[in-house]
Order: sequence, then C-alpha cells, then structure tokens
Amino acid sequence: MGSTIVSSLVAASPPPPGDGKQVQLQAFPIIEPTVRYGVALDTFSLSLDTIQFGQTLSDILLGMGMEPLDALRSSNTFNDMLDVRNLRAGLTYQVLDDPDTKGPDYMIYSPSVYRYLKLDLQNGGQDEYVKLPIRVEEGLAAGKIESSLWNAMVDSGHSFALTDKMEDALQWSVDFYHVQKGDAFQLVYEQEYVEDSEAGFGRVKAARYSTGGKDIYAFYFVSKDSTQQGYFGLDGQPKDALFLKAPVRYSRISSRFNLRRFHPVQRRVKPHLGTDYAAPYGTPIVAVANGTISKSGRTRGNGIYVKIRHDKRYSTQYLHMQKRAPGMVVGKRVNQGDVIGYVGSTGLATGPHVCFRFWENGRQVDHTRLNFPDAEPMPEEYLPEFFELRDTYLAQLNSVGDPIEKPSEDDATVSK
Repeated sequence: MGSTIVSSLVAASPPPPGDGKQVQLQAFPIIEPTVRYGVALDTFSLSLDTIQFGQTLSDILLGMGMEPLDALRSSNTFNDMLDVRNLRAGLTYQVLDDPDTKGPDYMIYSPSVYRYLKLDLQNGGQDEYVKLPIRVEEGLAAGKIESSLWNAMVDSGHSFALTDKMEDALQWSVDFYHVQKGDAFQLVYEQEYVEDSEAGFGRVKAARYSTGGKDIYAFYFVSKDSTQQGYFGLDGQPKDALFLKAPVRYSRISSRFNLRRFHPVQRRVKPHLGTDYAAPYGTPIVAVANGTISKSGRTRGNGIYVKIRHDKRYSTQYLHMQKRAPGMVVGKRVNQGDVIGYVGSTGLATGPHVCFRFWENGRQVDHTRLNFPDAEPMPEEYLPEFFELRDTYLAQLNSVGDPIEKPSEDDATVSK
C-alpha cells in the first residue's frame, strides 16, 4: 500500500525535463550581521547629528524625548566615564533606536577615531567606554619644496598632520620658517590604523631634510637598557637642544627683530625687540626651553603675556596672548614644549600673533642669530647599537630619495 502511494505521488509530480541529472538544491545565503559598538546595527535605525555650540548632554537627551530624571542619570553616567567637557561642539554623535523598544536605545559618541562611548539610554547597564585597538605599520614619505613645506607634503599625497610629526623630529635642527625652494625631505613614519582604516600618525622614526647643500638627519633610537632615548643625528649626536626654534607651529614670521621698525599701531619708528609669529587665534604657544615663570600678567602694550626665566643667562617672553594656559602663574616650573598660552591679539596688536622676545644677560637680542651649544654626545658604548638601526633607516630613506651629501668612508667604517 505504501509503495502504491509513493508511485502515485511520483506520477503526479514528474521530474522536470532535462538531461537526467539530479537537481541541486541551493542553500539560502547566510547574511552576517553588522556588529559594531557591541550590538548588531542591522536591528536598529540610526540617526546622526552634530553637537551645537553651547549644547549640553542634557539638552541632547531631553531633545530625544527622555524624561528629565532619566536624562540626568545618563548625563551622570557619561561624566563618570568621560568628562562631559569632552563633548565638543562640531563633533557628531549617533543615536541607535530599536523599533521594538520605547524611546532611543543607545547614544554613541566618539571624541576621536581611537575611542568611543556607548550610553545605554534604556538603563540596561550596557554603558561602556572603549579604546579601540591600534595597528601600526611603517610608511615612507618624500617631497620637494616648490612653494611651502605644507604644500609639498600635500602634493606628495600626505596630510598636514604628518608635517607636524616631522617638525617633532627636526624642531631643534631645522628652521621651518626659512624653508627654500628646492629643499627636500624623506621620512620613515608610523601609520596608525583603527578597524582597518587609516587613523593618524605615530612617531616619525627617521627623517632627512636637505637644504642649502646639507643633509640634516634625525633617527629615533631607544637603547636596549633604555638609558638613551630620543632623536639622534647621523653620528649619534642628540638632537634635542637647549631651545626650540620657535614657540608656535603652522605660522609665519610677520615681523622680525628690527631696531628701526615703523610701529603699525603707534605710527612712529620704534625698535621691535622681538620676532612676531602670525598664527590663527587659539594656536598653542609653547615654552621654548625648560624654566620658571617669572612674570605672568597683562599690560596695555603687551596684552596678556608670560615671561620665563630659563637660567642665569637666558629669559623669554610671549606677548599678545588670547589667554594663558591653566596654572601659568609666577613660580610655575615649565618644560620645553609645554603649552603656556594661546595666540591672540591683546594689547597693541593689529592681528593674531605672538611677539616672542629673547633676553641674554638682561639684554633683548635677536634669537634667530644665536648659536646654542649641542647636547652631550651619546656614550661610545651605545654607538654600535645605534648605527645598526641607523643604517636600516638610511636604506629606507634612500629608497624614496637621494641625499645631497654622500656618506663618507669614515661613516661607512664606523657603522660596521
């Protein structure tokens, strides 16, 4: 009886015509969910918005329709993980909303590409602050100056941010306010990746800047015992100097030290006993050397200013600030590179700049004409270790450009 039923079913549904081959059943494709921020994004609707100037987190949450007490709780949770002062105007945030729940579910805020904060708006205890893993690879860059250093970097396919890193490596040796057409550079640098996307730059590991018939080198080296660390020149000489070349970056010299300058505000000839660096409002101003703040205040002419005593011989002063950095009071100890204030136009100033003044033995001098002594050389016992790393970097630099000066036979011998 069973076989009769089977035969009848086969007769009622005969196989499709063809060459007699068996029909292959196709499986439905398995779609992997898009998982990010610890959730499957496919199950949420996503909206993107921008933080407005003066807008608080409570403003944002109340605008989503949250109850005031819930908004306060979420704001406090946010502040426990990331100070709400990091909620900056102009940055964006995302809101994830599951249609099966009442109200939005998560707010995602990324203060940078390296981290994000997930705020659980359903009070489900899934709040988290995550620092994303960073993958680092070495990259190479090269360029030639036609008009400016920054244009050369962009023309070679790189960003301004890499220029900043190059200045970190060469800031003691290269005067970036006097670059010349025909200058050239080659770099070995760290490219950072987050979630397989380019995120930013780490340290420049090796740099060569060629100008005026000379090659200037900087190699980042850390000895095995960590006693030697920093940038060193071709022969192992430390690159850090007593003073930085300038107190601001991304700027230009708008007025030089000049005993016969015509003052643009007072409309008379008056000595200009400093160097003016024009830069956008808010540009950080840094201490050019270690020292102690000897004056910090405001006058009609200087505007907001800070003066630093470095030792018995040298002092520096920074005028026309928009504001001082927090804690910059008399007696405060600062280190080379510390931010002490921000570019402004207070006092007798026609536009945003910092007037940088330099004292030597109580007399104001033109710092661009001074030569400072080099730092103590690297002890000889570390040179073989350094030369081995240096030669590896030299090969990489040479792969993207040629030096002006060819290595001497002595250099070749000492590096072996």
